[in-house]
Amino acid sequence: MPFEWIAAIRFLREGRMQSVFIIIGAAIGVAVIVFMSALLEGMQGNLIRRVLSAQPHIVLERPKDAARVLREPEPGQSPLAIVQTPPQRPDNIDQWQKVRDEMLVRSDIVAVAVTVSGPAFAVRGETGQAISLTGIEPEQYARIVPLPDKIVAGSYRMTSSDVLIGKQLATDLGVGVGDKLRLVTSVGGTATLNISAIVDLGSRSANQRATFVVLSTAQSLLHRTGGASSINLTVPEPFDAELVAQSIAGQTGLEALSWIATNNEFFLALNAQRFTIGMIRLFIGLSVAAGIASVLVVSVVQRSKEIGILRAMGGSRGQIMRVFLLQGAMVGLLGSLSGSALATLLSAGWRLIARSPDGTPLFPVDINAKLYLLAALLATLTGLVAAVTPATRAARMLPVEAIRG
Repeated sequence: MPFEWIAAIRFLREGRMQSVFIIIGAAIGVAVIVFMSALLEGMQGNLIRRVLSAQPHIVLERPKDAARVLREPEPGQSPLAIVQTPPQRPDNIDQWQKVRDEMLVRSDIVAVAVTVSGPAFAVRGETGQAISLTGIEPEQYARIVPLPDKIVAGSYRMTSSDVLIGKQLATDLGVGVGDKLRLVTSVGGTATLNISAIVDLGSRSANQRATFVVLSTAQSLLHRTGGASSINLTVPEPFDAELVAQSIAGQTGLEALSWIATNNEFFLALNAQRFTIGMIRLFIGLSVAAGIASVLVVSVVQRSKEIGILRAMGGSRGQIMRVFLLQGAMVGLLGSLSGSALATLLSAGWRLIARSPDGTPLFPVDINAKLYLLAALLATLTGLVAAVTPATRAARMLPVEAIRG
């Protein structure tokens, strides 16, 4: 074993209590960082799944009509007073089949589903309620919004005579699976359909208005035969949705709305959460580094005579410096290993304690191997960097002065 390793291990053994306490401190810091990182990832993943499980990552729509000038302004009159935005009429996407095919070949798109939507009225006997009618392609749309997983009654069977409705709408109208429901649209379309399933979309307002039929049925009811009002997309990484949406808008000329743009407050909250946990990691890392550095500074003072003797026996400044750098790295590594074990115990305890009212786990907290390796690397580097100042101080000691103390 090289001289530096022998001296570093011996110094750590001789100052056993100091070494144990600083390793414990480093382990607690690493455990907090690893567990908090896994907890944040699990919590964010759970929130994103809940938010995005009922909506696509990106929605492509026909561009909105721009404001038009009604007449030329008279002298002294503000142009704003005579410019009016036209009412936005529901309209089809031009050549939507071509756009859909272009989206299917993009590497940053994993699922594409065409929909037709519009307002309608659900009638059951003498009771009626305003609804949002959505025509879907069942298999493709299930890859965007997992409707089969949201069914609370019935089955995911969709033919031209079937309709899926929200749980609250079923309660308000007093209907269930197998009952008939008449749908009436503002353009005069009407159809009596069989309720094949009731779904829970996780929101009372959505459950109160949502109805799903096959694409052809919606096109007929809304008098938009062969048309499509939107193209829904899913991307591999949800946080890249806005960049992908901007790229698609430039490619197709359509209006591309990402979930980030439509849920901006939620996205800002996630970013604030990320920033906060990043600051927590930074300050914990700094406290661990300060602890390692303080212990090594004390070690240099306590072992000044040994350092002087080593220098007098021919030890170079580089060797003395490497002794204390190795001590810092070993303390960081041992702390990371102990901290990773402690983080695993905390994760197991979280799974036992954090439960929903129905007894199911609140959300998963999984620590992957990559996080363990990253923690070990960062803790070792932290220990190494923290040892630079005491190592430099030890290397600069003159042999005679160090032996005299």
